Amino acid sequence: MGHSKPNRRATALIVEDDPMQRDMICLLLEESDVDVIECESAEAAELVLERAAGSLVLMMTDVQLAGNMDGVELAHIARKYNPDIGVIVTSGKPLHQELPDGVQFWAKPWAPLDVIREAERMVHERRHHREG
Repeated sequence: MGHSKPNRRATALIVEDDPMQRDMICLLLEESDVDVIECESAEAAELVLERAAGSLVLMMTDVQLAGNMDGVELAHIARKYNPDIGVIVTSGKPLHQELPDGVQFWAKPWAPLDVIREAERMVHERRHHREG
């Protein structure tokens, strides 16, 4: 009862068609007090972005996804809906497409701790941006 403002948790969108990888990323983020929305295709993620892009601090997507759209196309869409969202695109193969400005590319395998650090950095940046 002593809180004047509710402490809203940050939300991340994870787009990965491999259930084991998606579960691992989600568990890492949830351990860092980040709420997670999971999608296995870019098309499903686009629907989430249409409804909730403004509340998302981070989207992490694989390049290769189920469906007709890849993660690079999805990164461009995410930036249209929310120019401030942090976006990480990952792949086990070299990237030959151009990413939007500010979007990070992580080659697989990446360290799980990097996901936590990046999520925490983005949450901190977002809170600082809102207060400033």
